[in-house]
Amino acid sequence: MSTELMIILSLVETGLLVVVLALALTRVRVRLTAISNGLKDLAGALTTVEGQHLRPLTPLVTQINDRLQTILSVLPGIAAKAAFVVRKITGG
Repeated sequence: MSTELMIILSLVETGLLVVVLALALTRVRVRLTAISNGLKDLAGALTTVEGQHLRPLTPLVTQINDRLQTILSVLPGIAAKAAFVVRKITGG
């Protein structure tokens, strides 16, 4: 091959590479924009769910947790009394 032909082919190859990369990056940008819009919609929906459904539950969850904490605090005493009764019944 001649030097001029190799130079022309190298320039054409470089040009094609630039075009293919530009097209690929454009497609990536379009997809990332679509993903970004979807994430914005999701964030809005999650904010709505949190505000309308989860925040009102906070006081109820706190009340339930307080009652469960009370139950947990008395369980060791109940277990000790149950063990005492078992020992009395079995004669141990």
